[in-house]
Amino acid sequence: MPDLNLEIYDTTLRDGSQQEGISLTVGDKLRIAGLLDELGVDYVEGGWPGALPKDDAFFARAQKELDFRHATLVAFGSTRRPQMATGHDQQLQALIAAGTSTICIVGKAWDYHVKEALRTDLDEGLRMVSDSISYLRHHDRRVFFDAEHFFDGYHANSDYALRVLRAALEAGAERLVLCDTNGGTLPHQIIEVIGKVAAELPEAEIGVHFHNDAGCAVASSLAAVQAGARQIQGCINGYGERTGNADLCSIIPDLVLKMGIPVLSRDRLAALAPTSHHVAEIVNISLDPHRPYVGSSAFTHKAGLHTSALARRPDAYEHTPPGGVGNFTRMVVSEQAGRAAVMRKASELGLELSEEDARLVLARVKELEHRGYQFEAADGSFELLIRRTLGWEQDYFELESFRTFVERTASGNVVAEATVKLKVGDERLVTTGEGNGPVNALDQALRAALRGHYPALDGLRLTDYRVRVLDSSDGTGATVRVLLETSDGDWSWTTLGVHENVIEASWEALVDGIVVGLLRHSPVAN
Repeated sequence: MPDLNLEIYDTTLRDGSQQEGISLTVGDKLRIAGLLDELGVDYVEGGWPGALPKDDAFFARAQKELDFRHATLVAFGSTRRPQMATGHDQQLQALIAAGTSTICIVGKAWDYHVKEALRTDLDEGLRMVSDSISYLRHHDRRVFFDAEHFFDGYHANSDYALRVLRAALEAGAERLVLCDTNGGTLPHQIIEVIGKVAAELPEAEIGVHFHNDAGCAVASSLAAVQAGARQIQGCINGYGERTGNADLCSIIPDLVLKMGIPVLSRDRLAALAPTSHHVAEIVNISLDPHRPYVGSSAFTHKAGLHTSALARRPDAYEHTPPGGVGNFTRMVVSEQAGRAAVMRKASELGLELSEEDARLVLARVKELEHRGYQFEAADGSFELLIRRTLGWEQDYFELESFRTFVERTASGNVVAEATVKLKVGDERLVTTGEGNGPVNALDQALRAALRGHYPALDGLRLTDYRVRVLDSSDGTGATVRVLLETSDGDWSWTTLGVHENVIEASWEALVDGIVVGLLRHSPVAN
């Protein structure tokens, strides 16, 4: 039976930061550690003191700046080196100096690695584990033992792998963490091996640590719980080297909502999606919108059959209420949508549509999507489409013309310049802007013209710009779709433009983005 006192051990700050493209500052690590404590995980592994100066600095600041209310901070390190006394091993000294009450120490459980990576004999491999744990216990530290490559080691030489665990247990390790370091073990094999370990070492408290190379890290973690594991290790958003680690943002709600194991309270679970997105912002990697539970598309519906059913019964096409994990239902409108979806989306925007209005909107959507528009990805442009169907036209400004040019000097400098001519009320304005490209220059020129009339523009900024070629067979003359994201710091919205000329498509998306922002923050022009 699953252990109802199951522990969640987060390794984002150490194992997760090994993902290609992630480089955390000490400040980043402190912020993420605070978020993890607020979420309610049991252990936060802070890093590897003695291996990286950054991690030394983190633990030094953590002692002064972190005030955990729930989690326990853990320092991670390795066993002593071969043929070295524990008192002379700098790595062990750094672990003591980190000042944490709990230490997780990694040792080789695969005979192949002992002989080929450590280049020592198997008996010395056992002594390295036993001596290191005994030394840390002598310094009043709780010790968890990470049995590296355990599952591969067990299949290669089960006797030695079990001897490593027994040595760690007898030396005082409180948790024996079985690691699938290469990530290739399947869930049914996990269950089988944990059962054999439990039979050999019935007094052991078993933990697990899975990498996702075979795409099974989440499934293997849940299988391990069923097999009796006491501790599950993983990372927020599944970060980690190669294909990543077990994703706690899937494991935690699966445990709470599907298996009835209260690793988090329901109140804390509701912070899961915001925490996931906040961590993604700190590591500066866009979160996959299709990630289970926490992705922006996890509870997003597009097809007409689904959305019409959801309008009557919210649980018809959702496996769990999205609010329970801090997410929400979204309806995206496309050529596959029905009138119910259009009306519900309009209601979310505070607009009221009749069924006839919804039919007109839907007809317009289908017409425009045939030309290359994609409103499911552009909520801002869809809002303007609804308003225009109801007869509204923006009168913030009226374009007379714009032009752009790009100059490359002999020295290699590239400068873009744009001129915009427009009217605001009865006033004609001509402004020029420079930028690092024609779209940036257009944005600067438009803002220069409007800023005196609409101060709210200073709070709007472009946060994303994407271009997609819709028909590559036309080469450089192909129609392109531009998606542009604008934010005011509290909300963000996406607008789009489609044209054979990328500047015209960009202008359309740019203007729509500003108009949506002005609708939210400024009165219409007189």
